[in-house]
Amino acid sequence: MKEFIKDEHNFLAKTLMGLETVLAEELTSLGAGNVVPGKRSVSFTGGKEILYRANYHCRTAIRILVPVYEFTARNEQELYDGVKKFDWDELFTNKNSIAINGTVFSDYFNHSHFVSLKTKDAIVDQFREKHGIRPNVDTENPDITINVHIHKDKVTISLDSSGDSLHLRGYRKDAKEAPISEVLAAGLIKLSGWQPGEPLIDFMCGSGTILSEAALISENVAPGVFRLKFGFEKWSNFDESIFDQTKVSAKEQENQTIKGFIGGCDHSPGAVKVALQNLKEAGLRDIDIEISDFKKYHHNFESGVVIINPPYGERIAVDDIQTLYREIGDTWKSNYKGFKCWMITSSKEGIKSIGLKPFKKYDMMNGALECKYLGFDIYAGSKKAKYNE
Repeated sequence: MKEFIKDEHNFLAKTLMGLETVLAEELTSLGAGNVVPGKRSVSFTGGKEILYRANYHCRTAIRILVPVYEFTARNEQELYDGVKKFDWDELFTNKNSIAINGTVFSDYFNHSHFVSLKTKDAIVDQFREKHGIRPNVDTENPDITINVHIHKDKVTISLDSSGDSLHLRGYRKDAKEAPISEVLAAGLIKLSGWQPGEPLIDFMCGSGTILSEAALISENVAPGVFRLKFGFEKWSNFDESIFDQTKVSAKEQENQTIKGFIGGCDHSPGAVKVALQNLKEAGLRDIDIEISDFKKYHHNFESGVVIINPPYGERIAVDDIQTLYREIGDTWKSNYKGFKCWMITSSKEGIKSIGLKPFKKYDMMNGALECKYLGFDIYAGSKKAKYNE
């Protein structure tokens, strides 16, 4: 592989809908240049150090792509020919295993799997014609992961520097039904405005992902600490010394102790057991999780932040979604005066039943579900009195 990552190489960080600005802020804080939020992505520039740091530190990135080649194609043959024109010897040898992932937003191509297959055919045919031997395809543990993105007739070929999705931190060994992803959990925390030192409560904590991500933020633990591998580590131009310094610097910045209260509850003993196991796996201490119905959960704080991911009535059955959400709203009003309370949900019926008007709304995706992330300001007394203080 030739050296192709210069000091100002273009990169693309993929994320979830609604988290683009949060990810842009993360990349800017890491020293990335030319940071521009896009649709479910953020483009930026930098060298290897920025690429490694982005993979290791970003809490709201799914993967970091390194674009290497662009062309136009409107049919199968043009796609094949365009891929085959590129000198793949510049990036890897026939001794490397490869995997191809395709993403398509085009009237000219209907299936991402088809695009991946044609791309693979063009690459292996080039190697076979030039060297008499082709690289192996390994979808489980490839040396090189190639991403093919088609928007209309524009084809962008990138190397995936992350390997496995960055939401797979590595600390969550088990999960209960419909767990929220680590990337989404971190994004919800960032969007809520919560700061380490403030109380943060999740009284429907499930596997504890929101609490875990908040604790990692509080201790300033980089999410990459738990991962065993990144895609770029198998590249021939991998600079181990730069990556070692990335890890050393991250360790030096850790706080070691959690600032403020982070905790909550779940009515399921099994969920609490799993949450505590995941927290232990992450090396997180001082997280208080109880087995309790949310209506009976007790705290002693005059202000703070609540973030919950309640059942939507989609993947987890709920007998009466309207009653559940009305009880959530009532509990906020009675037990969380002075708090900012946040909820992510896809249930329109549930939202109507809360009995509160949100001060902030975000459009989000939780898996394949279109959701709203809603913030509620729970104040004591009348709204007029609150804002005339």
